[in-house]
Order: sequence, then structure tokens, then C-alpha cells
Amino acid sequence: MILVRAEEADLARLLKFRSDASAWLATLGTDQWAKPFPASHILSSIRRGQVYLAKDHPEKDAAATITLDRDADESLWTPDEVTQGAFYVHKLAVDRAHAGTGLGTRLLDWAGDEAARQGARWLRLDAWTTNTRLQEYYRAQGFTHVRTSRDPQVVSGWAAQRPSRHADHGFNTSRLRAVDTPIPEA
Repeated sequence: MILVRAEEADLARLLKFRSDASAWLATLGTDQWAKPFPASHILSSIRRGQVYLAKDHPEKDAAATITLDRDADESLWTPDEVTQGAFYVHKLAVDRAHAGTGLGTRLLDWAGDEAARQGARWLRLDAWTTNTRLQEYYRAQGFTHVRTSRDPQVVSGWAAQRPSRHADHGFNTSRLRAVDTPIPEA
């Protein structure tokens, strides 16, 4: 499987990942991602080179997506934590046809590997505050819960992290360039 950077032409597919995930999550009794996400926000992340697609082949439809950046949500992470050097995972979604194959785990391993390659100390993420099933998934992936925001405006307020580490994720990443932005010193 390969990992490629998303392009502007992939926007419709990225929005479909989110709407498909929302529909599936609704069957599990959660409202996660029920509110449409601004396409302009995803497009900005694409333009910054932060959105990735996992594919079986360059010409095939994407099996999964992940956004990886250095943008700490200041409503979740303290000023001290922001200075520690971290990469942040956002919008991880696996197409239901690939569910249960370990693809999400591999994407998290790739993200942690990329963070380690870039000298970051942590791989961090946030999860839907009320989605305990997702929180348990992340705990099983080695993430430690740091805090949960009680601010009613923060719906994805369950913050967690794990040390960045090199991993054999199995993706062919020869089409990717390194992330260019320097990491703040710890």
C-alpha cells in the first residue's frame, strides 16, 4: 500500500470519508462528525501538504486518510506542552471496506514514525469527547489520556499522546517529501 499527499482534486473524496464515517458512527449512537466540516479548512490543509491518502495503487480510490501537522489546539494543550515538539493527528478515517484490516493502526504508526524522523517528542491527537469506544481504540494504540476539555464548545476534547517512535508501518512513502517546518525546541 502507498501513502500519497492529497491534492485539491481529492477534496470531494475527503469530504465523503467524513460523511461516510458520520453515517456509520450514527449507527453506533454517536453524533461524531454529524456537523459538516468546512471544505475550506480541509482545502487549506491540502495546500499545506498535511493531508495524506492510503491507496492500494496510485490510480485506485483511497482506502483511508490522515492529516498530520504541528498545529496544536490551544484549547487542549498547555503552552508548556506546545513547546515540547509534537505532531498532531487529525481526521483519521478508514473506508468501511477496509475496516478491521489494521489500516488505522498502520497510519498511526506512520504518523509516529514521521514525528520521530522529524525530531518530535510526541504524537498527539484529540478524540470526540463522548466517543468512549474511539478513546479505547487510541488507548489500545499506546496513547495516554492527558486531559478532557469540559468546555462545551470543544466537542473533540479528549486529548491524548504517545511518544513518537520509529515503526515498520509497511507503507511505500517514496512519493512523499519530508515535512519542511522546523519543530520548536523542547
